[in-house]
Amino acid sequence: MRSTVTIVAVVVNVVSMVGLIAGVLLHSGRGGGLSDMFGGGGAAALGSASAERNLSRITTVLALVWLLTVTALGILLS
Repeated sequence: MRSTVTIVAVVVNVVSMVGLIAGVLLHSGRGGGLSDMFGGGGAAALGSASAERNLSRITTVLALVWLLTVTALGILLS
């Protein structure tokens, strides 16, 4: 049972890590990011402010999931 939980935690950790990296790379720095990446065509329907706000929320959730799985793995593997 413990090994199954550990495997699930590792899979969730890796998926959240990859999503977190992608989310951070999509954020705008100085005038770039998600809104400029698509040339304004795809982001115009959502609005660049809305897209950035949603991306910030998704990145925050992924960071929390990653932190919780790292903590869980630390407890499981000790």
